[in-house]
Amino acid sequence: MKTILSATILSVFGAQAALAGPYDGVYKQAANAECAMIGVDGGAVRIADGIFYGVEVECRMADPVNVLDMDALLYTMQCSGEDQVFSERAMLMNKAEGNGIIMVWDGYAFVYDRCPEPGAVVVDAPVTDDAAAPVTDAAATE
Repeated sequence: MKTILSATILSVFGAQAALAGPYDGVYKQAANAECAMIGVDGGAVRIADGIFYGVEVECRMADPVNVLDMDALLYTMQCSGEDQVFSERAMLMNKAEGNGIIMVWDGYAFVYDRCPEPGAVVVDAPVTDDAAAPVTDAAATE
């Protein structure tokens, strides 16, 4: 009985982990975007459990295909919003620098920086003792 219960718990947690995609998160539409506002102009977009939540659109990310020689996935996006239903292909990849993604649709490329986790402390630049030290000309002190 204990073995069956353990197997059931593992399969439930394994299935939930399998739902999380490599690009799940909240991303800024612009540098000054409000991360708490999802799906509106000036806010953020979100990817969660295989669904992309954009500005007034929601797309189920289906049939992921690895892109040859790239760390990227090509999805069939089954979208609905603003009284429209459509299907498009979109490629997603992590940015080469920084923490974010690049999303490419036919003719369009979007670069999104990841929003900080709620409650996370954001530091723009590391502060060290050296940063506070005055700058002197080495030749003048010799």
